[in-house]
Amino acid sequence: MNRNLWLLAIAQGLFLTNNVTFIAINGLVGLHLAPLAWMATLPVVGYVVGGALSTGIVARSQSRFGRKVSFQLGLLVAIGSAGLGLTAVMLNSFWLLVTATVVAGYYSANAQLYRFAAVELCLVDYREKAVSLVLAGGLLGAVVGPNLALRTRHLLATDFAGPYAALILVALLSFLMISLIRFAKVPHRDGATTQGRSTLTLIRQPKFLVAVISASLSYGVMNLLMAATPLAMQICGLPFADTAWVLEWHVIGMFAPGFFTGSLIKRFGVLPVMGVGVLLNIACIAVALTGQDRYQYLLALTLLGIGWNFLFTGSTTLSMQSYLPEEKDRAQGFINFCVFATMACTSFASGALVTSQGWHWLNIGSMLPVLLMASGLMWLSIQKAALPK
Repeated sequence: MNRNLWLLAIAQGLFLTNNVTFIAINGLVGLHLAPLAWMATLPVVGYVVGGALSTGIVARSQSRFGRKVSFQLGLLVAIGSAGLGLTAVMLNSFWLLVTATVVAGYYSANAQLYRFAAVELCLVDYREKAVSLVLAGGLLGAVVGPNLALRTRHLLATDFAGPYAALILVALLSFLMISLIRFAKVPHRDGATTQGRSTLTLIRQPKFLVAVISASLSYGVMNLLMAATPLAMQICGLPFADTAWVLEWHVIGMFAPGFFTGSLIKRFGVLPVMGVGVLLNIACIAVALTGQDRYQYLLALTLLGIGWNFLFTGSTTLSMQSYLPEEKDRAQGFINFCVFATMACTSFASGALVTSQGWHWLNIGSMLPVLLMASGLMWLSIQKAALPK
């Protein structure tokens, strides 16, 4: 492990601080400002739609300008979008808030590549651990994000304006961290340089296909339940302090395993670790279906976080085994587009389902993508077993 990786891990933590704060407040602010209740999570939807729309632009900027400049551009957008969010709350403008979160999606699309950049800052033999460590930096967001939302909620005269102001400072600090990292120089490319295989060819590889499915659906299930949690807990009459506490432990579950997930993958293989992630998702749903007490939310969301870590770290590792260096921008951009597109659907569905059908049916519906991930992992295991030794 080296200085560059630790700085990138801190940047990941500050990115998650932004994400967790958004999750904690955007649905509630949306519920207050939205013309109709089912539109409450549109600001959350806007964030992931903005990310999906930005993946192609981000891939091109990464290819042309390199990691550092592209990441810095993303953080400048984060500063501007937080300022827009602050203005929207001060003006009680729902659609300006949605616009702010769509713009913030560009930052998210950039920061989603931190985990891939980690492997370029270490030796080849340590790439699983590098990915895992950088994701573990999200622990900073687990602790700071919910508490930032809670402690700055009434900081300014307008309720919930404080968190958006605080996120401007978070983005500035992250900009400093990225500026201190020494990334590899952008390779010179002329007309004769190979661009590698097409996206369609990459998708035809079983490893890459399962990696895309697992990355997308693991994030989708996590987002479906996490985005609905603040609304579900408010409907149950639980205080915002309990919501912040549950989200804190959920994000701890997402990123604390990062200190050892890479070692587990090295020892047991990527597919068994991802299989455990699927089982943890099933356990989360089972706990959530037993009731809606604060401790049931806590246990369910913590299991959900750990399951996501195993699946997402595993899918990142699996994807890196299926593309060449010159294909990385195309492959990583496609993976992130699929992740954001899935998150956009689940963000919208979470608000609509939890306000119309309730927490119980939301969890039952989330079983379908979990079973699809399980099927994909079983299919890939059969494919690998059929290969000659």
